[in-house]
Amino acid sequence: MNKIYGYIRVSSKDQNEDRKRASLAEWNIKPRNIFMDKQSGKDFERPQWQRLMKKLSLGDLLVVSSIDRLGRNYDEILEQWRIITKDIGADIVVLDFPLLDTRVSDRNLTGIFIADLTLQILAYVAQIERENIKKRQAEGIAAAKARGVSFGRKKMPLPDNFNEDFHKWRLKEISTKELEERCGMNRASIYRRLRQAGIPLNSYLQDAFLLNDSEDE
Repeated sequence: MNKIYGYIRVSSKDQNEDRKRASLAEWNIKPRNIFMDKQSGKDFERPQWQRLMKKLSLGDLLVVSSIDRLGRNYDEILEQWRIITKDIGADIVVLDFPLLDTRVSDRNLTGIFIADLTLQILAYVAQIERENIKKRQAEGIAAAKARGVSFGRKKMPLPDNFNEDFHKWRLKEISTKELEERCGMNRASIYRRLRQAGIPLNSYLQDAFLLNDSEDE
């Protein structure tokens, strides 16, 4: 007996999971036959998609919300479409574009040509839009940097006692471990902050931070 499957992909920050499940409700798909990946579309190594492809068989129906659920770029979308419709022999319904429905009974040459042409146009548009989004993001980041906006994790200020305790450490009055405890930082963080501050570290000091110095044994 042929089965109906549904596939959903939402980003890790997307809160529209319920809405997308609701869009599949009218197809009466059994919950166990709905597969969902919650990750970015930039990576097509999706575990639930891979599971779905292993279950999909000849005569089954796959329902997806939009064409970009099939891949992250033009070539990938066309390749996945070919695998599903030609290699596996399953049907596909794309909810947001009714022309992409391989269940049509009239599968003459003209109908097949129109469906394939429509798919190629939509796959092309999907890739162009993704590239435009990346371009706008890059332009936005460049403009923000030009305005002096900084990106990345905000640097935490050094503790007030850092200079005094670091001086004691250099005089070997306290151990590296004691310095870490007093400053609330691990040795890698201390070493990185010293380098960022331009404080010169000779080979002994570098070894003390990068290796387990003997006084801490």
